[in-house]
Amino acid sequence: MMAVLLQAQGQNQSGNPLGLILPFVLVLGIMWLLLIRPQRKRDRQRREMLERVRKNDKVVTVGGIHGAVRWVKGSEVMLLVDESNNTKLRMSLSAITRILSEEKEEGELSD
Repeated sequence: MMAVLLQAQGQNQSGNPLGLILPFVLVLGIMWLLLIRPQRKRDRQRREMLERVRKNDKVVTVGGIHGAVRWVKGSEVMLLVDESNNTKLRMSLSAITRILSEEKEEGELSD
């Protein structure tokens, strides 16, 4: 009697391997949809925005500095911060977070 019960328990534990793998696959799929895919989209949009930076664009940096782009060379950019004193800052292109001149064109920002 005991041998029959042990044998029945052993058969129930082995089960279908698909039943064991399916929950992991579902969790990975949900993580991809909720975490990885949106982050890739934001990264792509940021990369495209940085590629559009041109001379005379009004931009805002990570530190909140507002300025006008004077030149872009590779991964560096020169910003004119104060026209009256001709104050310029040389920064990394990746420090730019927004292009304000594009927002004005789209009507999102008004003076």
